Amino acid sequence: MVKEHHVRVYKSEENLPREDQLAYKIATVAADPVAVTDEVTDMVINRVIDNASVAIASLNRAPIVAARAQALTHGPTTGGKGSKVFGIEERVAPEWAAWANGVAVRELDYHDTFLAADYSHPGDNIPPILAVAQHVGSSGADLIRGIATGYEIQVNLVKAICLHKHKIDHVAHLGPSAAAGIGTLLGLDVETIFQSVGQALHTTTATRQSRKGEISTWKAHAPAFAGKMAVESADRAMRGQTSPVPIYEGEDGVIAWMLDGPDASYMVPLPTPGEAKRAIMDTYTKEHSAEYQAQAWIDLARKLHGEHPEVTDPANVESVLIKTSHHTHYVIGSGANDPQKYSPTASRETLDHSIPYIFTVALQDGAWHHVDSYAPERAARPDTVELWHKVTTVEDAEWTRRYHSLDIAEKAFGGSVVITLKDGTVITDEIAVADAHPLGARPFAREQYVNKFRTLAAGLVAEEEIERFLAAAARLPELAAGELDQLNIKAADGVINLDAAPKGLF
Repeated sequence: MVKEHHVRVYKSEENLPREDQLAYKIATVAADPVAVTDEVTDMVINRVIDNASVAIASLNRAPIVAARAQALTHGPTTGGKGSKVFGIEERVAPEWAAWANGVAVRELDYHDTFLAADYSHPGDNIPPILAVAQHVGSSGADLIRGIATGYEIQVNLVKAICLHKHKIDHVAHLGPSAAAGIGTLLGLDVETIFQSVGQALHTTTATRQSRKGEISTWKAHAPAFAGKMAVESADRAMRGQTSPVPIYEGEDGVIAWMLDGPDASYMVPLPTPGEAKRAIMDTYTKEHSAEYQAQAWIDLARKLHGEHPEVTDPANVESVLIKTSHHTHYVIGSGANDPQKYSPTASRETLDHSIPYIFTVALQDGAWHHVDSYAPERAARPDTVELWHKVTTVEDAEWTRRYHSLDIAEKAFGGSVVITLKDGTVITDEIAVADAHPLGARPFAREQYVNKFRTLAAGLVAEEEIERFLAAAARLPELAAGELDQLNIKAADGVINLDAAPKGLF
């Protein structure tokens, strides 16, 4: 059974024993040689495919072009053969592959998610763990074990410790989870993983301004930076270098000064020794390229598009009121009080975090596209702008309660909508979870992951390369040591022009 561990702040004179520190308990879970279940193995394969899908779709977007160019200036190091970067065949140092691939995976906001006390995209663990695995010549089974740990640690931290209410970015849970996953992958001892986890946390705490106001390209870089720090932290710890102790519980530590303060109290769930790591099964991916809280709203909007076409014309609509959870209202709804969320000239990153915009476009188009739905000309369409400015959100206590519920059967990320027409007609509807959610109308299974990959790779990757990658991913448990390069994908000729990359310092 999963055991809950009480975590609080300790004064220095209390001298909290190492084995009672959260970072040490995380390291103990990572070092546990417990087998990975078939169910978890199958889901790891799904998420490897999912990450590749969204990375390929973003190959020529500016943040990826820049990150790839940076990576290519850092060749393989002496500790291994180097790691692959999505889209090309060149090898680079593992921490820089983690950087470039992490940006590619995160850029479109289109991979998996887990939401509880805090937010997360646990698929962000895969680029750094895979980069290290390729560098040192690990096997597919090794990689699966490492990824299972990365998901386990991040999901359990997200269940217990809220970062966002203190305006700390959610990647502060990713640094430790990726470091733990790398520790599992490499078979490191508990002490080394402990030091790595502490360093990774210490270097990856930052504010949430990257997700506020005019959202910048750093939103895609933040988790990649955390992954890169996890790789570097593992390297330092393997060389005997230590980290601040206790990093979580110390009186000058993360909890005391960045989170709930000296009176903080958390219950962090972690598997007991010998217990399989299953947390990946609690996570869910995206059918649409948008913030996860927008997934269900896109599905509801396209349903309303078919059932009530009159609501797509602003001339017919008086108002659109979305009743939803606290998070959806205050972070990506009108409760954020960000004028940019209603601006037709806002960046893609900002529009991705605007429920009023996303609901409006999905309502009018009856669909959502990872490029077309964010195009400047689409955002600036006069009838869209007019309808968009009639959409507001409010917090509904019941939807907030369901959002935070630990019961997967009632946990919800949607809400209800009230559309009032100018003739007095009122149209209402609601949705609890996205169609692709495990409890949704059309849950994602292997077929849907493969179709997502084929759809996003079309025109960017040759057909034979698509088939080769999918076959390799399906055989992940059987890939021998040194064969993980097969999980890289080469773009079709002419898709990537390395000479067009911006110049920098390196």
